[in-house]
Amino acid sequence: MQKFKNMSKGDRIFDVVNIVILTILTVIFIYPMWHCLMASFSDPGKLLTEQHMLLVPNGFSLKGYQAVMGNAGIWIGYKNTIFYMVVGTLINMILTILGAYVLSRQRMMLKRALLFFVTLTMYINAGLIPLFLVVKGLGLYNSRWAILLPVGVSTYNLIVMRTSFAHVPRALEESAMMDGAGDLTILFRILLPVSKATLAVMVLFYAVSHWNSWFSASIYLQDRKLFPLQLYLREILIANSTAINGEPSDPLDGLFYLEELIKYCTIIVSTVPILAAYPFAQKYFVSGVMLGSLKE
Repeated sequence: MQKFKNMSKGDRIFDVVNIVILTILTVIFIYPMWHCLMASFSDPGKLLTEQHMLLVPNGFSLKGYQAVMGNAGIWIGYKNTIFYMVVGTLINMILTILGAYVLSRQRMMLKRALLFFVTLTMYINAGLIPLFLVVKGLGLYNSRWAILLPVGVSTYNLIVMRTSFAHVPRALEESAMMDGAGDLTILFRILLPVSKATLAVMVLFYAVSHWNSWFSASIYLQDRKLFPLQLYLREILIANSTAINGEPSDPLDGLFYLEELIKYCTIIVSTVPILAAYPFAQKYFVSGVMLGSLKE
């Protein structure tokens, strides 16, 4: 408060305007999720007649969560999504770290040419059909690898990681080489420990991307046992699936009156895990992205 009093009038006005704008944006961003949360605990009969945004549950019921948690498809989707997220993020980080190391070392031959071709992929894309033909030609169609390998590296994340590695003083690398250290030792003993913030951000980016992914699965997968959670969610929200199993809805079945409630419950169930993990990486977010975005 004392610091605020010591500020000039213009600075105080600027801070007040910023606070007001950010508060409004925060409400705009948070309120839809709050509405979904309140709706998920509402009475299904009252929810069908609700025409306004909810601040509190309209009635109280756990029938939606009971229906969602009692469906085998949701748990299959959870298991597959966790697998895709863990294994996919591991593959992403290995390829990103190794690629960033090569592109960030001054002594590496053809570094600039490699960086040019890597960056070119951000602007030139052959399209969906050629990619589908490649995946099918490699025998990956309708397998877990079709979800993991085509998105093995994000060019943007690779460049951010490369810039972060490039900011590590060369003296550390040269000293290690004088002591007989090889590339793997330099990477794992020097570069990675001082790039923890950037690594945390990259893990967050890749994990969220895998958690939210559904389009690739809808193209490359036919076996429902391999479907991720988001594909089941898509079926509920878009394909009018009231039984959470991909089958056409039947107005006579016992879950018809729960249709709207189940949609909200599924959104909450599929969103809460990744929201719960975000605060643990938040403290690295700003410093990691800014460090990786500074010009070399």
